[in-house]
Amino acid sequence: MMKQLALPLLAFSLLLSPFANAHDAWILPSATTLSGEKAWITVDAAAGNDKFYFNHRPLNLNGLQIVSPRGSSLKGENIFSGELRSGFDLQLTETGTYRIALVRSGVSAQWKQDGKPKRWFGPSGEFAGNVPQDASGLKVQERSSRIETFVTKGKPSAISDVKEGIGLLPVTHPNDLFAGEPAQFIMTVDGRPAKQAKVHIVPEGSRYRDELNAIELTADDAGKIEVTWPHAGRYWLSMEASGPATDAAPAGTRSRQMSYSATLEVLPQ
Repeated sequence: MMKQLALPLLAFSLLLSPFANAHDAWILPSATTLSGEKAWITVDAAAGNDKFYFNHRPLNLNGLQIVSPRGSSLKGENIFSGELRSGFDLQLTETGTYRIALVRSGVSAQWKQDGKPKRWFGPSGEFAGNVPQDASGLKVQERSSRIETFVTKGKPSAISDVKEGIGLLPVTHPNDLFAGEPAQFIMTVDGRPAKQAKVHIVPEGSRYRDELNAIELTADDAGKIEVTWPHAGRYWLSMEASGPATDAAPAGTRSRQMSYSATLEVLPQ
């Protein structure tokens, strides 16, 4: 389990949202670099105590966004949801890099009714119809999450920046990572550099070792981080941020909480 940057605790099921209670969430492609005319991948989506080990719950695929190298929106095929993971297949018909993400945003509310705690999460536009404005102890928070990965067929192509919430802007392409070599990324919030952001990277396989072996990084004032990969394998990169609520949030919203995670694959030299 992530020890220092656990996602904020929300009292709604992972089946309803990719926010991951005290568990980490990820999407995991069967491959990140491919070639050939008939290139297919399978993508799993889950949350659990150990990175990329299915031991808790599936993620809801509502909010799935697949962007092709040419910028068009795609849909997954053979979508399913099981007890421990959900997933889909995707055929890569274009040369270049695909961005695959689960994106969710909304408002969470907590209050008391007849002495009992009540909670709600949903789109800001449905807030007024579901949450009593004069509720006792009402606390409202705007939340957003992005859980993503990158897959390339043939030659890597450019990746656009994220305009809302936390995003990763490559300096080093995420499908061009090699053990022992440094890689650089720029972390952003609403498209602007995330100055001094804390970034947490964990290699796969924590289930089979005594130490988490986490890599803790701090972005510079340009939002840039640099990491030299200790070995080949898959890595889970995460970041959180908070700030004032946006204009789209309901009146009385106290703050905005954002979370981000990406699955990256590092190849041997």
